[in-house]
Amino acid sequence: MLRAVMPAEIPPVSHPPAPAVTAAAQKQESATPAQSFWRLLTKFDSSKMSAYRALRNAAGVVLPLIGGFALGMPRGGLVVASSALNVAFSDGSDPYARRAKRMISSSVLCAIGVTAGGLAEPHAALAIIVATLWAFAAGMLVALGTTASDLSSISLVTLLVYAAYPLTPRQALISGVLALGGGLLQTALSVALWPVRRYEPERRALADFFSTLARTAETPLTATATPAASQESDRAQEALSSLDGEDNIDAVRYRALLNQAERIRLSLLMLARLRLRMERESHAHAAVEIVDLALGHAAIALRTIRDSLMTGAATDTGADSSVEIPSLSKKLATEPAPSPSPFFAAVLKDAVSQMDALAGQLRATRELAAHSTPAGQAAFDKREAAQPLRLQFSGWLETLRANLSLDSSAFRHAIRLAVMVAIGEALGRGFYWRRSYWLPMTIVLVLKPEFTTTFSRGLLRIAGTVAGLLLATTLFHLLPLTVTSQILLIFAFTFLLRWAGPANYGILAIAVSALIVLLIAVAGISPKDVILARGWNTAAGGALALFAYWVWPTWERTRMSERLAQMLDAYRGYFHLLADAYLRQEICEPRELDRTRMTARVTRSNLEASLERLASEPRTTAKQINRLNALLTSTHRFVHSIMALDAGWLQTAIVPPRPEFKVFAADVEKTLSLLAEALREKRVTDKEFPDLRADHNRLVESGDSRVERYALVNVESDRLTNSLNTAREQVLEWVRGAIERSSPASKTLATESS
Repeated sequence: MLRAVMPAEIPPVSHPPAPAVTAAAQKQESATPAQSFWRLLTKFDSSKMSAYRALRNAAGVVLPLIGGFALGMPRGGLVVASSALNVAFSDGSDPYARRAKRMISSSVLCAIGVTAGGLAEPHAALAIIVATLWAFAAGMLVALGTTASDLSSISLVTLLVYAAYPLTPRQALISGVLALGGGLLQTALSVALWPVRRYEPERRALADFFSTLARTAETPLTATATPAASQESDRAQEALSSLDGEDNIDAVRYRALLNQAERIRLSLLMLARLRLRMERESHAHAAVEIVDLALGHAAIALRTIRDSLMTGAATDTGADSSVEIPSLSKKLATEPAPSPSPFFAAVLKDAVSQMDALAGQLRATRELAAHSTPAGQAAFDKREAAQPLRLQFSGWLETLRANLSLDSSAFRHAIRLAVMVAIGEALGRGFYWRRSYWLPMTIVLVLKPEFTTTFSRGLLRIAGTVAGLLLATTLFHLLPLTVTSQILLIFAFTFLLRWAGPANYGILAIAVSALIVLLIAVAGISPKDVILARGWNTAAGGALALFAYWVWPTWERTRMSERLAQMLDAYRGYFHLLADAYLRQEICEPRELDRTRMTARVTRSNLEASLERLASEPRTTAKQINRLNALLTSTHRFVHSIMALDAGWLQTAIVPPRPEFKVFAADVEKTLSLLAEALREKRVTDKEFPDLRADHNRLVESGDSRVERYALVNVESDRLTNSLNTAREQVLEWVRGAIERSSPASKTLATESS
């Protein structure tokens, strides 16, 4: 008979998008670090709640328990159920193929952890060594991304739990097989609708994208804000990346829809910018109202497309409001009052071109959303097939090798985690504490690479455990302990855990604490023997994790400069691709353009998330946050101008590029490169920066400003120059402040740099 084992407790796999910095910035400018930290503790993200996911995860946990009782093997059922619970944290709403791959990987790792823990337990020294090495590897895998980090935590916690129970080799292997079965059961429940709802996650991601585009069309442009629909575009790109290797008509259609959505996004941005310019020149001009009407019709058409994607039904062709846009475009070109200036006339001409392009894009998108792509529309360039596993593995090794340095936050985290897991294991085994595996397990769940996550999880974990244990105690006193009542309570708490737990870690801690007490009761162990031991070990483990981070912290402010440099490098790559194609009078290759846009958005999102964490750290001043917010505002203006060029060049007639633009583009890239070098602590002086304003003046003086494409470049290069010159001053100011904070002896270098 297998010994009773504790289900591992794994934090939910999260793939949250970074919050928009503009909204966060307004709060951060006036909030103290303590207020920011409290806001983080109490944050409730309802977007992460999914009743359907919680229902299938709860079913995956209780079904093995029911089967175990029916077969007279409740402890065997508990092993399967505990593994199903662990793998449930790898579930999500992303495309079925990616979800299945992640959950199967989690199932295999849990089975390996169960077997390895059971085999190592009889030898205390061996168990501590294995746990320590596993913890170091789990810490290093943070460098490979969220999924790798979550899967490594799952396997580590499972190892710690099963290393606390003596099993024979045969029992360890049987437990591993049962654990694998529980994980595969949970995976099967998650992807059960794959055959009948094969592309449902992809459709949902596209529908969210089009819904946000509709709101964008109705919202006045703010050049200082993050470009609209960035997060939804990222999620759609990620969701549809799983279709790259498929060549059936549906996969091609969804990729084409994403391509059209990106083009519509750029057209809406450009049209909103043109409207803003017309309003500044003459706010009462009839053209402004016409553009507003066109944007309103576009919003209605985009919502119709969204509804078609959500329901899978064909759209009503009679309700196509995009057909009104061409008539508005014609009206804009012929009927408005005389233009108050040549500049206004040029802007008006651009607006007509953008409205015509937008109408065509909406018509093509409606057809794609309503019907399968015809053969003539199926000529779409699919991305290259995924790299062979051998090449992927080589890339992972290179990433891990690059992080083997104390300068790497992943390496520091790996050392912290390995040392504290070893200490936790040694304390539990040395003093023979009851249920001592909860101590190192809590360390794994609390200790994270950054300050805010570690301390918020530590406090919420301890408080949530106490609350959960009190709740479980109350339930055991009030309710009769029958098999039926226990299974119903387990189902209810698993549902709560997977429904509201992802929205707030405190709720997760409460639910999982009560759930574990209930699961242990299934094995015939009195809850009274569990509650006190769990509370003590959880408090000790949380305190040790917080102490480790206090002794050897990794502060977000030490990574802020690199985050900024990475974003500027990504923006330089985006601008270079567009400028190079413009100079060669060619159109950018779609796949490469998608890749550079995605890279730019990801680096910006990483920076915005880093800024939010920085605001919660102690000794962070309002002045530092204000500086960074001002710098982000300048970079938002910069990338808005790049996106306007991206959209405008697609709609304007090709003309010979001016030599002056080649000089201007090279100096823009040089400026971005020098700013990135300065952020990476290389000595850069003001004298090294090119004079972008002089470049722009020469550009404006060249060519015929009445030519549509030349006029577009003249306007956007002016905005590029303004935003980049401002960003240069802000970056150098931030660098000087960073040098002064890091070392008083470096103030001389800061003075020389200025």
